[in-house]
Amino acid sequence: MEEITISERKERSSYITYLYNVLSEGLLTSGGSGDLLFGEERTALMIRVPDSSEAIREFTVEKIAEIIGIGYKYEFLRNRLNVCLGRREKKLLCAALIAADYEGDTNYIRRKIGRKKEYTVDGIFHFRLTALQEKWEKIASYVPDGFGTGDLTKFCEFLVGESRNKIYLKGNTVFGENFIPLKRSRLTGEEDTETEIMLSDAGFVYCLGEVEESLGDFLQKYYAERAIFS
Repeated sequence: MEEITISERKERSSYITYLYNVLSEGLLTSGGSGDLLFGEERTALMIRVPDSSEAIREFTVEKIAEIIGIGYKYEFLRNRLNVCLGRREKKLLCAALIAADYEGDTNYIRRKIGRKKEYTVDGIFHFRLTALQEKWEKIASYVPDGFGTGDLTKFCEFLVGESRNKIYLKGNTVFGENFIPLKRSRLTGEEDTETEIMLSDAGFVYCLGEVEESLGDFLQKYYAERAIFS
């Protein structure tokens, strides 16, 4: 067995519990295991991976990149954007900006993470990803202070029009094209269906069954003819 430790500052321990939850099934299937360790200053996840299970290691790196590419970027944008939007709409804007560059960001993060037995998420971000932070600063500077509700609608319409990604919505659960439930909105502080849809960079939303009224209004506003009801 190979031991791998991933840690984060205590105030961001939710990222480590997220990692534990997404890795648990794969660890059990492969014969590995994982333990959460809560210290006074840091929270850590120690996983034990069979030597032959390269897929688990790659998945771990992928999820660390996801934490930085969504969780860290959401914090970054939320703190830097000064826009004429309410809390909910500002969150949707941050999610849309994350989705627009998500693939490029996470590919870059994965290359910078490397192969190690110990990963400190905050250390990776602050010491290996300064170029990425500079890119995010530029993105934030492009969004004018007067950015309002109408601008958000137009921006989302543009992103949706450029995407060919398909997602599925059943109740309040969002599924990817492979019908695996998507839970990445947890990295923004709370699980939220509308944020989940934005983060998915969806071009088409297939609604399986009835949709509650507020969610229907959201789809009509941002996805219009690209929300398909069955």
